[in-house]
Amino acid sequence: MPYALTQASIPQQHIPAAPLSGGVVAASGHQATGADWLLRAWPHNALQPQGFVWIIALTAAVLALPLLAVLGNPVLWGLLPFAGLALWGLWFALQRNWQDRSVLEEMRLSRRAIHLRRLNPRAPVQEWRADPAWVSLHLIPRGGPVENYLTLTGGGREVELGAFLTPEERVALHAELETLLVTLKGYG
Repeated sequence: MPYALTQASIPQQHIPAAPLSGGVVAASGHQATGADWLLRAWPHNALQPQGFVWIIALTAAVLALPLLAVLGNPVLWGLLPFAGLALWGLWFALQRNWQDRSVLEEMRLSRRAIHLRRLNPRAPVQEWRADPAWVSLHLIPRGGPVENYLTLTGGGREVELGAFLTPEERVALHAELETLLVTLKGYG
């Protein structure tokens, strides 16, 4: 699955407390303990770097085949720019897709605070903090923007979690986070 929920060993990592009234964050000095967890979620990427090289090489070879027939002919110079443009277009589209899929969501969970950070490829970092005692987790099977819409509510906001995950992965993540939140709230 394109997410990992692990017990965090975050030495010297300052985990900020939940916001106080007015959005001010209290400096807690809280260090990671055995009760801290780290969730990292990322989009699935089927094309690895080695596959990228193969796709570009095979496309170049296929585009070169018709050019062999006109080798030594002035027509070659008329076809060559179009073959090069097609190869460049494929390279550019795959690179752009790769960049767009470099989204990463990190959530640090402890009894003291929950801190969600979304690293976007071409946009500013988005952050959300809340006290676990006031956080609620929601899974909306139908009627949301996507099937099995997963959200966290707390700190005066509702944030989407794992927008790039498949519906089945969001259900599995919901089950894991629900159990963990019960534990962090001290009910389990």
